[in-house]
Amino acid sequence: MRLAIIGAVLLTAGAVAIATGALPFTDLMALVDRVAPILLFVVAMTVVTELCSEAGVFLWTARRLRYWGRGYSILLWLFLAVFATLSTVFLSLDTTAVLLTPVVVSVTRQAGLPALPFALTTVWLANTASLLLPISNLTNLLAQHSLGGITPGAFAGLMWAPSLVAILVPLAFIAIVFRRDLRNRYSRIPVRRIRPDQSAGAESRPAAADRVLLGCSAVVLALLLPALVSGVPVWIPALAGAVVLGVVFAFRRSRVLKVSLIPWSLLLFASGLFLVMEAARHLGAPVLLGQLAGQGQGFPDLIRLAATGAAGSNVLNNLPAYLLAEPLAGTPVRMAALLIGVNAGPLITPWASLATLLWHDRLVRMNVLISWRGYALFGLIVAPLTVFAAVAVLAATG
Repeated sequence: MRLAIIGAVLLTAGAVAIATGALPFTDLMALVDRVAPILLFVVAMTVVTELCSEAGVFLWTARRLRYWGRGYSILLWLFLAVFATLSTVFLSLDTTAVLLTPVVVSVTRQAGLPALPFALTTVWLANTASLLLPISNLTNLLAQHSLGGITPGAFAGLMWAPSLVAILVPLAFIAIVFRRDLRNRYSRIPVRRIRPDQSAGAESRPAAADRVLLGCSAVVLALLLPALVSGVPVWIPALAGAVVLGVVFAFRRSRVLKVSLIPWSLLLFASGLFLVMEAARHLGAPVLLGQLAGQGQGFPDLIRLAATGAAGSNVLNNLPAYLLAEPLAGTPVRMAALLIGVNAGPLITPWASLATLLWHDRLVRMNVLISWRGYALFGLIVAPLTVFAAVAVLAATG
């Protein structure tokens, strides 16, 4: 609700900017042409992932990871870290934050393990692992358009080294800080005997397993992932997947098909934010940021640009931070540095990324208490280390 209210305020401010001429109509049309396909993709993928979660795909996978962990906490943690990374890379950071968080908490509770290291792994990887592909993060889709619509393969070729480092640094931190918890053992129960976590919220306990829904959802995901990196406009396969799953659910579990599947609050927020940031760009905000972000492509200038993006993300939010700094990233390497800052940097404040807020909301619903002070203190260590290391690798390989 708060996100929708903020979005409504931003839309009102955007309307004022249009009415007063701060945002010319021609630029408004160019903005709509740019962001409409991106928002359509976000909506379609949200529907796909929500229906896949309802079918039990995420829980089915996590329970098998628990079994394959063979009773070793460290092994289960590594499996879930890989799961969170793949979910972020191929399904976006919001999917990991919203749908994977309840599953991870349920599985660790069933295993009798402390939830904190696993929950932190989920939210940190939801942000830092979102560098590799355009579909991993909304900022990446915007950057892909700004770079002339480069292919997903070319995008990955630019970002693979920083992305790898941005994944490994937070994992190394968790492995060191929570080393005692990760040495624990748990009972290895056969998958068929694992029951749903009764302490979890209703949204994390799907209805009785429907093998048809589970199988169809798995097939749609398996076909969708390569289609999303094939170079076809991503909204096309995402919309096709949403339609197919919608038809299957209409026959098997129609009660799930509600208007609430569409992320209305996110649409309001993003639409209003795009309008306001476009107006701010016309009023000269990027010129002021240019004094902080530098202009060159050497390591000092790249780290300045990444630090500007990270600081802006933690003060405002990563999406407005990206939109304000985008005109300063005139080359692929500088764009990569900015993405490192706005994707891997928002680990300090709770509002730095929408994924973090969604993650915390899921934890509260499951009675998992996270101190924002402790989160910020960890983030003050992990975020600078991750951004610095990722930019250093970018400078060395780019």
